[in-house]
Amino acid sequence: MLELLFCSLLTILPDYLFRRYGQGRRIGKEITLFSVWFELRWGITACAMLTVGLITVVFYNHPSTTNATLFFRAVPIMPENRGKVAEVFVGLSGRVEKGAPIFRLDSSAQEAAAETARRRIAETEAALVVARSDLASSESKIQEARSDLQQAQDELRTKQELMRRNANVVAQREIERLEVRVAGREAAVNSAAAARDTAQIRISTQLPAERDSAQADLALAQIDIDKTVIRAGFTGRVEQFALRAGDLVNPNMRAGGVLIPEEAGRSSLQAGFSQIEAQIMKVGMVAEATCVSKPWVIIPMVVTGLQDFIAAGQFRGGEQLIDVQQIAKPGTILTFLEPLYPDGLDGVTPGSSCIVNAYSSNHDRIEAKDTGSVKRVALHAVDAVGLVHAMILRIQALLLPIQTLVFSGH
Repeated sequence: MLELLFCSLLTILPDYLFRRYGQGRRIGKEITLFSVWFELRWGITACAMLTVGLITVVFYNHPSTTNATLFFRAVPIMPENRGKVAEVFVGLSGRVEKGAPIFRLDSSAQEAAAETARRRIAETEAALVVARSDLASSESKIQEARSDLQQAQDELRTKQELMRRNANVVAQREIERLEVRVAGREAAVNSAAAARDTAQIRISTQLPAERDSAQADLALAQIDIDKTVIRAGFTGRVEQFALRAGDLVNPNMRAGGVLIPEEAGRSSLQAGFSQIEAQIMKVGMVAEATCVSKPWVIIPMVVTGLQDFIAAGQFRGGEQLIDVQQIAKPGTILTFLEPLYPDGLDGVTPGSSCIVNAYSSNHDRIEAKDTGSVKRVALHAVDAVGLVHAMILRIQALLLPIQTLVFSGH
């Protein structure tokens, strides 16, 4: 409408003034409904063409969208394992600090596993004491067996020497008996040495391994106990937290609530522009935004990023072929905008609906040496139209609260 009025001031109004005061024609006499078209045909035609051209220039070089909002991340609150809620530390909604507990699950099974691991550690330590005692006992048995062996060997050598001097003094059967005794004493020494080696292996290898395994089980049980206390991973707000003591929580079914980061939705704004603006939207373009939650305020913005893909064209492979006709609405170019000033988004509620106007910059073309005078005039005209578009945004900012109240039914 504003474009039509602006073009009428340049075409139809001068033509009418010339007919009315220059030629002396009067409304209702020479100027009637039947003669309007014939008299003002050149002005109406020029107005229509200029309006269409102006609207095209405005919306192409100064894209606008009402599909803008401050998206924020919401993290579901859920435990890693299923269990029964034993204690709740927060209410339905409230602020929590990083690391603060939110709720605790029943940890009786985990504590029992930890106590079992502690008992195994104590049992292993006791077995180590017994093994050291067995090692000392084995050393004593080795000494005893070696003494018996030495005694048997001395007696055998004595009997053999006597038999060598006089065969009638010692019987052959006595020598054989002493040889069997010496062999038995050697076997006793080897057995005692084997028992000592076994005790050393238990002390140095087996029992430490069992103790380490029990300590690992204790550490795992302690981790499971710590997991029963669900804590906030970052500072933010807990919302829609309806869990109470006695509720059964299963992470595969539903979350207990959501945790919203403190800085979520307060640093950038996301806007979806029409696909026709894909060649115009560039990083570094200036923009203006106004939001429902902060009416009558124009926020200076700058484009900081563009998504290279249009979300409406994505698909997930499955058993059915994609029919392009099923895409009812064309997708938009997702654009990321940040305020020019640090406190630009103060007072704007995250998730609020906004209107955004972006302005293409042609100063680099105007400064170029190969830019002709005709192009200069055209580009300056685009900048002038941009001022008109900025005025339109300000009018929309004034009407936005009223529209919101009307459509909400208040």
